[in-house]
Amino acid sequence: MPEDPHHRSRGSDHPVGMDVARRVPPADGGGDDDDAAAIGLCWGQPKIPDPFVWPLADALASSETELDAPVVDVGAAMRGGGDGDGMRRAAEQVAAACASHGLFQVTGHGLDPALARAALDGAAAFFRLPLAAKQRARRAPGDVTGYAAAHVDRFTANLPWKETLSFGHRDHWAAGAHVVVDYFTSVLGSDFKPLGVCVYHGHTNRVVYQDYCEAMKQVSLAIMEVIGVSLGVGRSCYRDFFADGCSIMRCNYYPRCPEPERALGTGPHCDPSALTLLLQDGAVDGLQVLVDGEWRPVRPRPGALVVNIGDTFTALSNGRYRSCLHRAVVHRERERRSLAFFLCPREDRVVRPPPRLLATARGQEERRRRYPDFTWADMARFTQRHYRADARTLDALARWLGAASPTCDAATSASQSQDKAQETV
Repeated sequence: MPEDPHHRSRGSDHPVGMDVARRVPPADGGGDDDDAAAIGLCWGQPKIPDPFVWPLADALASSETELDAPVVDVGAAMRGGGDGDGMRRAAEQVAAACASHGLFQVTGHGLDPALARAALDGAAAFFRLPLAAKQRARRAPGDVTGYAAAHVDRFTANLPWKETLSFGHRDHWAAGAHVVVDYFTSVLGSDFKPLGVCVYHGHTNRVVYQDYCEAMKQVSLAIMEVIGVSLGVGRSCYRDFFADGCSIMRCNYYPRCPEPERALGTGPHCDPSALTLLLQDGAVDGLQVLVDGEWRPVRPRPGALVVNIGDTFTALSNGRYRSCLHRAVVHRERERRSLAFFLCPREDRVVRPPPRLLATARGQEERRRRYPDFTWADMARFTQRHYRADARTLDALARWLGAASPTCDAATSASQSQDKAQETV
């Protein structure tokens, strides 16, 4: 088994100060009921406990300058349009954002507002439940699905001021399987079925989270078409790669915090997945992106979805598109909710850039690979069992896999990582 990176030492060159020397390993026997109960009591206290206090380097003050993130109309891709002006304009906007900081917002996605509202309301209903009820869905060690209170099942310091509920989604709709509903009823019990099946916009007994995940998957694939055009590999290249993939749905709840200047809802990190689609509830901001050494807020826009590039797609683009380094802040007087949909490939699919992206201008030689081959199963296992996702997860994964590959130029990889750290949770 490759060396556990938690036991490696590294210098203090991390852009936001989270070096390996103080990255916290998973707590022994994570998921203890007493730990979760203690966390539940923290939300109403006048001071935050020490495990929630983040180092100053990570909790730098927010910038007054809003992130320059384009609003991209993906309607042409959603409608199956060809290479018209709408697609070209969308591809140009996406290319500029992804080469810079890795985040943009999308409209024209066709998401039913009533479905979005029902999904947000369902999450709110879950987080209002007594802790004992939520603990029935407690996430098992090493798993990506289930309920987590401040991730006390995994860490003992730098805890995020939030609760989450995560579950998986696969494309089994054609077979008539309600995968998400099955999760709610099998893990939480039949009395939780209304969270998976309820009424929205007059549609009786619609499977809300199944419908929502399916809608997000279709939007994700349309965005992958736009990204393919932007990189010159064609509309179908990345769409086909993710068509049979797995996805993760996560409901986030950020309670009011008595000392928001010392806490974080989510620490600085890049998402391990390929693409993240975020639906924010109302006008409460919280998402921030690191650009030029400043944490710039992402203003919620009515009707828009926030999209950011993750580490898996950075590898698929051979480093041309940046994984978005971001964090979430919390507020003293306002709580915040959001829904995050993480697009991932099939577990056994090999992540490597398409040949057309590696070809030189003459098409005779291949450009140097910046990252080794890996599967989504590798990435998921690494980030759930061995490493706390941060700004250098992709490089750490390469080391963990023993990335002594003749196609992987170490100097180029290090240079790209440094650029990402300087310019881009």
